[in-house]
Amino acid sequence: MTVQPKYKRVLLKLSGEALAGEKKFGLDYSVITEICKSIKKAADLGVEIAIVVGGGNFWRGRSSGAMDRTRADHIGMLGTTMNALAVADVLEELGVIVRVQTAIAMQQVAEPYIRNRAVRHLEKGRVVIFGCGTGNPFFSTDTASALRAAEIEADIIFKATMVDGVYDKDPNKYADAVKYDTLSFAEVLAKGLGVMDSTAASMCKDNNIPILVFDLGHPDNIVDAVEGKPVGTLVE
Repeated sequence: MTVQPKYKRVLLKLSGEALAGEKKFGLDYSVITEICKSIKKAADLGVEIAIVVGGGNFWRGRSSGAMDRTRADHIGMLGTTMNALAVADVLEELGVIVRVQTAIAMQQVAEPYIRNRAVRHLEKGRVVIFGCGTGNPFFSTDTASALRAAEIEADIIFKATMVDGVYDKDPNKYADAVKYDTLSFAEVLAKGLGVMDSTAASMCKDNNIPILVFDLGHPDNIVDAVEGKPVGTLVE
């Protein structure tokens, strides 16, 4: 019996660090392949998938020292484009039709971001990968995820991280950290929980876009989430 997905259109946020695997820098193609296999499974269920990629495996703009913040963020945008192209390449190897769109024009390597074109790609069953964040400095790729999700009218944001949900404190530092199954945006903002930065969380709250935070260390969580199985922490 064919499983009916819970969501029709999702925005998947992939951190750059997740694409580096244990190397912590650059690209680990074995890790990316496992992630992309799960994305393909979800797409094969008929789910429309858009992806926003971070760039932290190449560049951390906020830790770049004395460099001008605007320039540092522009370098980070280029890092996200490298990641978008890498993920697109692996998806295509698996037989998935992909389009990369960037918020900064670089037409030799990707389409410019055009909202209506992105939606049309999704309606045709293509996976769309958004690079360059919002195209503006001082805005994170989390904020880009919230913005793109609102623009394409996604049902939900999947934030694939390196932990299995949202905790009241860092589970890597505190053994007594407590995991939340569900949270409200008001709680996230009031308690300063590290789901997304406050700009992104506020945008999701204002546009009624839920966020599901789960562990990408188990790539099949993407498929489980699409099917509505209990994974991670749901913020709504």
